[in-house]
Amino acid sequence: MEHQVRTTVDAAPEDIWRLYVDVERWPEISKNTSEVRRVDSGPLQVGSEAMVRQPGLPRARWRVTALDPGRSFTWETTSPGLTTAGDHIVEPGEAGSVITIGLRLRGPLAGVTEALLGRRVQRSITMEMEGFRQAAERGKRAGS
Repeated sequence: MEHQVRTTVDAAPEDIWRLYVDVERWPEISKNTSEVRRVDSGPLQVGSEAMVRQPGLPRARWRVTALDPGRSFTWETTSPGLTTAGDHIVEPGEAGSVITIGLRLRGPLAGVTEALLGRRVQRSITMEMEGFRQAAERGKRAGS
């Protein structure tokens, strides 16, 4: 099961990237995230981990599994019967950047989870994307 949202943002890709990798700041950016606490320190890299709390969900440990600096990262969390992968991608666009946020569910419980929570997942990643868009555009206006 896969969910994905994309939008154009009036901000430079490097501005979006700074927001993406500053995961502990996400609660300020998106109502979809209540708390993020890095387990390690230093720049975000493959293997970096964070404890994430989202409204209505148990705290989860997310681990970066892929990273293309300045462009994208994927992190994953697992629970019995389910692996969830979250993608955060930024690309140059005609009017700034194009951001993509995706969520993939795998495992024996993916179908049941999709049936129960699919619409909520779509709303959540849309809310997250909108938070990043607004934060980047506010930052651009503040820097102008």
